[in-house]
Amino acid sequence: MKILKDKTAIITGATRGIGRGIAETFAKQGANVLFTYSSSLDLAKEIEKDLSSEGVVVRGYKSDASSFEDCQKLVEEISQEFEVIDILINNAGITRDNLLMRMQEDDFDKVIEVNLKSVFNMTKAIQRTMLKQRFGSIINMSSVVGVKGNAGQSNYAASKAGIIGFSKSIALELGSRNIRCNVIAPGFIETEMTDVLDEKVVQEWRDSIPLKRGGTPFDIANTCVWLGSDMSSYITGQTIHVNGGLLT
Repeated sequence: MKILKDKTAIITGATRGIGRGIAETFAKQGANVLFTYSSSLDLAKEIEKDLSSEGVVVRGYKSDASSFEDCQKLVEEISQEFEVIDILINNAGITRDNLLMRMQEDDFDKVIEVNLKSVFNMTKAIQRTMLKQRFGSIINMSSVVGVKGNAGQSNYAASKAGIIGFSKSIALELGSRNIRCNVIAPGFIETEMTDVLDEKVVQEWRDSIPLKRGGTPFDIANTCVWLGSDMSSYITGQTIHVNGGLLT
């Protein structure tokens, strides 16, 4: 049984890492996957081709989630073809790590813009559609860093903590219309970004986790499936920690 059969999901930033894992898992679970990318056209086409074999609609849209105008245009374009949008996953994000004494103003502003303002942009854009249909599940990607902080990531931590507060507020605002808003806070997830790190450093991180391994994009994707499905119909305003016990 495909848990997300006949549902339609928008996923921002889905050409790599966690976003791609979510797109693959959603397609396998029967959802139409509408994903955004910023510049990787070849990767977007590859994903469309690979995931369409699951018998669902898979479509990439070049769109900047940090642009309010782009997000409005994206939802308008999608709405012309899809009357119902069941799920929105705000996954787009960047890092510009540095100690505060070395961090430039643009490093702070850009991370807030891409990581936090994008969540406002897309939620604002999809709100009218979900209010009209009187249901929907919004899933916002935070981080363990947004909960406990991390030296050298004050900009990233601020953006990810902001997502949690924003999501709790949206859950309160839209709950009466059967629109749910939840957060996933991943811990150490092994992706292409961690592949370039020194193996000794990566192993030290694994050893610090109670489950003694890093997570995979599919650990996050499976949580998204649950939050996007009817199985979690009484869950809203919550932060789900997927971190192997790193933060309890």
